[in-house]
Amino acid sequence: MITLYHFADDWGFDPSPFCLKLETYLRLARVPFEKRTSLVAFMRAPKKKLPYIVDDGQVVDDSQGVIEYLQRNYGVSLDSWLTPAQRAAGHAVRRMLEDGTYWILIYSRWMEDENWRRCRPVLFGAIPSPLQSVMAGFVRRDYKRRLYGQGLSRHGRDQIYAMCANDIESVSVLLGDNEFFFGDKVSSVDAVIYGFLGNAFYAPLETPPKATIAKYPNLVAYLNRIREIVQAPPTSKTNATTTNNITANGVS
Repeated sequence: MITLYHFADDWGFDPSPFCLKLETYLRLARVPFEKRTSLVAFMRAPKKKLPYIVDDGQVVDDSQGVIEYLQRNYGVSLDSWLTPAQRAAGHAVRRMLEDGTYWILIYSRWMEDENWRRCRPVLFGAIPSPLQSVMAGFVRRDYKRRLYGQGLSRHGRDQIYAMCANDIESVSVLLGDNEFFFGDKVSSVDAVIYGFLGNAFYAPLETPPKATIAKYPNLVAYLNRIREIVQAPPTSKTNATTTNNITANGVS
């Protein structure tokens, strides 16, 4: 059994877009797994980052690294039916969300004081109270430094959220009237989009990215469709080598 190590489910899902992305992929691909979260898990994590998995004693880190591991070792793939052009488009969307939109979501939660006050107990609740404030302050200052080094926080607030609005609009336009991103069948990019935009939309925070997503009915309906699949209880045990066939009309 694969064990997924992640942060927390205080919001009904993990507040980390990368953790939610990987959990969504596992559920869409119908790979059996169990979840664990603890401060010790984070401290023991490869590269001190979550998520990671342990599979029969083997530790595999990085959300994309885990997906590639499953493809190599179990034959699990949501993308076997995609054309080369679709694979390229999916790669481009993933990189946009993971290396661009992600930092704006971080900004909205860690740099906006009201959101930070609401996020801190979720992110650091496992730490004993005497150390919680110290650790939270240290990590927040580190993110502030990283956002400046990355270049995002050198822009004004309106500029930052305008960039995110462009990302969200791009996903909505590319999605169009499709049930899933590439049509009536799920692919790995659906897990990525749900991990990042679903994380922003369903979080109990009022942020500009959340408000922007709400402006696009096709995107909201799409996120709701994936949420229903991800949150549905498994109907039967499946083997991890089974290639996913979830379509707009169910499982084919």
